[in-house]
Amino acid sequence: MNTIPKLITDRWSPVAFDSRKVDHDTLHLLFEAAKWAPSARNAQPWRFIYATSDMPEYEVFLGLLSEPNQVWAQTAPLLVLPLAQAISTYKNRPNRLAFYEAGMAVGNLLLQATHMGLLVHQMGGYDVERAKVELAIPTRFEPMAMMAIGYKGDAAQLPREVAAWETRERDRMEISKFLVAGKCT
Repeated sequence: MNTIPKLITDRWSPVAFDSRKVDHDTLHLLFEAAKWAPSARNAQPWRFIYATSDMPEYEVFLGLLSEPNQVWAQTAPLLVLPLAQAISTYKNRPNRLAFYEAGMAVGNLLLQATHMGLLVHQMGGYDVERAKVELAIPTRFEPMAMMAIGYKGDAAQLPREVAAWETRERDRMEISKFLVAGKCT
């Protein structure tokens, strides 16, 4: 019988990160995996902006996060902001597949991270408009979910209410709730 690979089921979103740096070669492999995502016309309508904890820009990334996210994300050695190229360079028109394809690139990155023992927590809780300005994002791109990336840390180092996230039960919606045969009615 076929099963879902552990690479998929082991992926999760922690709040406790170790301070160990993500080295350059590992960082490169994450984005190499993202590069191989499928895209129409091979446009690869994604970009990734990142900052490691030893870069001055790290504080800019951290400052864009909501206060609750800052509490725990400050322990992650790598913050990444994926972008979707919403306006295509092909005919200079909206690219309706940009978020879909950029999402697949992020999916590849998540699987590669899991494969290498890294953990990724994606966050919608950040100031998108400030990010556009402070990170000098070109107008044809739209920011997606910011990601904290690193190695497993000690949840005991976080406030109790935040650390509780680490021990929560993981669950997913039943397939019958999102799989529709034929047409939506």
